[in-house]
Amino acid sequence: MNKQIIIGFITGIIANAIGVAICIAVISFLKGTSFSEVFDFYIKTGNAWAVLTLGALPNLALFFGFLKFDRDYSARGVVMATFMAAISAYILYFN
Repeated sequence: MNKQIIIGFITGIIANAIGVAICIAVISFLKGTSFSEVFDFYIKTGNAWAVLTLGALPNLALFFGFLKFDRDYSARGVVMATFMAAISAYILYFN
């Protein structure tokens, strides 16, 4: 039980990181700039919370995927990772 929650949490963090990378890659492709320029822009302007929030979207698919295969405790770990991303975005927004 506890091991499944940890697996879901780590999977959720990895999915969130991949989602952030995909979000930045799509924005850099649409604007015709490099990945690092877009990343630096969001950090400098203080809008990193927006990219972090959009990066949490793959967790939705991961959550329902775990539920489909009866991995309820892994789905709880994904929810915990999503809450952590939301709290991080909240801190970035108000800091």
